[in-house]
Amino acid sequence: MIDARLITLRVFSSAGTIARTAELTGYSPSAVSTQLRELQRSLGMKLMTKDGRGIRLTVAGRHFVTGLDDVVAQWELLKASALAADGQAQSHLGLGGFSTAAAQLLAPLAATLRTTRPHVKVQLMEAHPQRCLDLLLAERIDLAVIVAAQTSGSSGAGARFEQTVLLDDQLDVVLPAEHRLAMNKTVSLEELAEDPWITESEQSVYRALFVAAFASLGATPRVAHEAVEWETMIAFIAAGLGVGLLPRLATLGGGENVVRRRISGAAKPSRRIVAVTRKGSRGSPLIQESLTALQTIAQGIISQRLTDELDG
Repeated sequence: MIDARLITLRVFSSAGTIARTAELTGYSPSAVSTQLRELQRSLGMKLMTKDGRGIRLTVAGRHFVTGLDDVVAQWELLKASALAADGQAQSHLGLGGFSTAAAQLLAPLAATLRTTRPHVKVQLMEAHPQRCLDLLLAERIDLAVIVAAQTSGSSGAGARFEQTVLLDDQLDVVLPAEHRLAMNKTVSLEELAEDPWITESEQSVYRALFVAAFASLGATPRVAHEAVEWETMIAFIAAGLGVGLLPRLATLGGGENVVRRRISGAAKPSRRIVAVTRKGSRGSPLIQESLTALQTIAQGIISQRLTDELDG
């Protein structure tokens, strides 16, 4: 097996602090410090140095971690190919994802695996995207579902993770039931350019999608209110405070006095939902089975949503 101290070192290189590394790995801060000191001593090189009240990687430490990424990827590839050669499945599968993905994709996957793989222990974790990537690195989970754009800020993502596209999740417009366009089957963003909008805060992925869609039309929308959760946005719209965009994967959640409509016209924003795995592990039979199941679940949800909410 890969020495657990090496995994701790990789997590520290991403987390940056002993406390954060401890939280991600499940070790105590003192255990993390001990592992890093022992690893440094056994390798006979200085991997870390003091930095104020904390520590940081030395140049040698950063170089070592960069090379370690390739070693771990080869180890994951070896494990996956060995399992595949004999048709075996790993005994534990950790799954993580943002709230909508956890509820709409990962929960049904876990339910399916209870039937198809009753001897596999499946654990679900709802977490924001960066935490999902950190948990993958710490080997606390084996597969994460996030929005593709949310991997861009992760250091060394290309050397540590692989992505599998699950779906391109179209965004729909949500309107108050009494809105002038509520009876239309489709609505263009041009028709809503002057409406007050409800969206997430700046620097969020969804705000970026929102701004880019209108920029392609040469328009600047008026953001009247901000909401982090879809339920909050829907409640604001139901109160007549504005209009908003909702990913098709997300449900209206029984929201009253609102309707969702397909977006027509030139600007049709969407978000790409991907499954992320540690590099080299994707060939594991259980991970392959999970990826296929997630794609099937996603397409089924989208089809059902079109029937139940958009055509209703």
